[in-house]
Order: sequence, then C-alpha cells, then structure tokens
Amino acid sequence: MCGMPQQPPVRSTSTRPARPDASMSLLTNVMDHSLDDGYAEAAARKKAEGGGGLPKTLRAKLGLAAGLVLAALVVTVGAAQARVAAPAVAKEREELIDRIEEETSAADRLEESIEKLRGDVSARQREALEKNGDSDRSDLVGVLSGAVGVHGPGVKLVVDDAKDAGTGGDGQPRGTSGFSDTGRVRDRDLQRVVNGLWESGAEAVSINGQRLTALSAIRAAGDAILVDNRPLVPPYTVLAVGDGEGLSSRFQDSADGFYLHALQENYGIRTAISVADDLELPAAPSVIVRTAQPITEKETS
Repeated sequence: MCGMPQQPPVRSTSTRPARPDASMSLLTNVMDHSLDDGYAEAAARKKAEGGGGLPKTLRAKLGLAAGLVLAALVVTVGAAQARVAAPAVAKEREELIDRIEEETSAADRLEESIEKLRGDVSARQREALEKNGDSDRSDLVGVLSGAVGVHGPGVKLVVDDAKDAGTGGDGQPRGTSGFSDTGRVRDRDLQRVVNGLWESGAEAVSINGQRLTALSAIRAAGDAILVDNRPLVPPYTVLAVGDGEGLSSRFQDSADGFYLHALQENYGIRTAISVADDLELPAAPSVIVRTAQPITEKETS
C-alpha cells in the first residue's frame, strides 16, 4: 500500500506587529530629540573649530547704529549746505526784484515820453493848420484820425455770443461749422457793425475801449477776434459818437442793421442798442501820419 508523500513540517513563527509610525522615522526623530540639543551641538562644534564670533543680534545692533550715524551725517551735511546756499538765493531774489522795479520804472518813463510826444504832434498839427487859417479843420482831423480823445452823445451797441454757443456741430467749442453757425460773433460781423455805424454818421467809434481809426483792422486769429492785433473778449461793446437818436435810427434801418437783426433771429446772437447822452472815447494808442502828394501832369505823361 502506497502511502502519501509526507509534506515537510511547517514551522510556525511568531511575527511582531509593525508600528504605525515605522515609516515616519524623521518625524519620530524630531519628536524624540529636542532641537536644543542640535543647537548646543552646533555651538560646541563651532567653538572647538575656533570659529566663534559675535552673536548675530550684536552684529545687527552694530549695523543699525552705523546706519543711523550715516543718516545723521547726511542730514547734517544737507542742512549745512542749505544754510550756506540760503544767502546766495536771497541775494539773487533781491537782485531780480530790483531789476523788475527798474524795468517797470523804465516802461513808465517811456509811456510818459510817448504821451508827451503825442501831445507835441497834436500841437504841431494844430499850429500848422492854424497858419493856414483853418483851426476848425485841425479839430476835425484830430477827431477823424483818432489822435485825440472825444466825448459827446452817441450810441452804445452791445453784441454778444448766443447763450448756447458753447459747442459747435461736432460737439467742440467753436467747431468747424463756423462762428455764426454756433452762435458765435465773427470778425466780419463786427466789421459790418462798425462800417454800418460809420455810414450812418458816426464821428468816432471804439470797441471794448479801443479806438478805431481809418487804418484799424478787425480780423480773426483762431477763435479770437483782433482789433489792431489786440484780442477782444465778448461781450463786444461798440461806442459811436454822433447824433444819438438819428444815428441809432439810421443804423437800424440800414442793411448792416438788418444783418445784425438776422444774426439775432437765426443764430441767437444777443444784441442791445441804446442812445447815450455823453460817451467818452479815448485816443488811439498809435497813429501813423501819412501824407499825400498831388500827381503833376509831367508825372502822368
């Protein structure tokens, strides 16, 4: 009878259960050993090697102290330089003030000289005309040329932009659509007003206190209106010396008066005209004297 082969006996071994923290040896080492021991070991090794030095805290204090000393030195030097430069700046300021005062005094002296020369020119013109027995003509020439100031009855005409003249057709002030289209007073509007007053019998005219002469020019430069190269700002006050009531009626019934009325109706430009008993117009700032010579038959042939 054949027997079954025997299996080798199995030896039973008793195994110790694994710790839950067996795979966390680093954390276990940190928990089991204090950090102070590591610091003490490192300090001892550094001392043994002869590399000991000042503590870091003391070094930091010394560095901070050095920085404060440097900052204090910079501030002290800056303050010293400011104190040194202060007298020089004050001296330059005083010299500049003195120069401004001197130039102002020189300009005042020139103005006085201009007024004196203007008076001399007027006196010589009057004297020359009186020699010819025509003193009334001297007064008329002075008035018409703007060389002398005048006063008397006349008309006051105020022309101003429309209330809503702030933006043009493109939404910009004084846009490309033009002054009149946006309710702005244009240079040619003032030209027509002044020419209409002259035609209606005005003897002297001024705009915003500036006397007009036969050589005056009213033109535009950008958005500004210039009279003899001097800019004007609205409202434009036009004074005309002459027959008050008659001058006002003739102007309003003229083509230029209708033109001004059309500007008011169509574009909202504001106008106001009134008669004044006494207006005062200054002399023109500068008058250019020009003479004419008769053409002889010999020159024409």
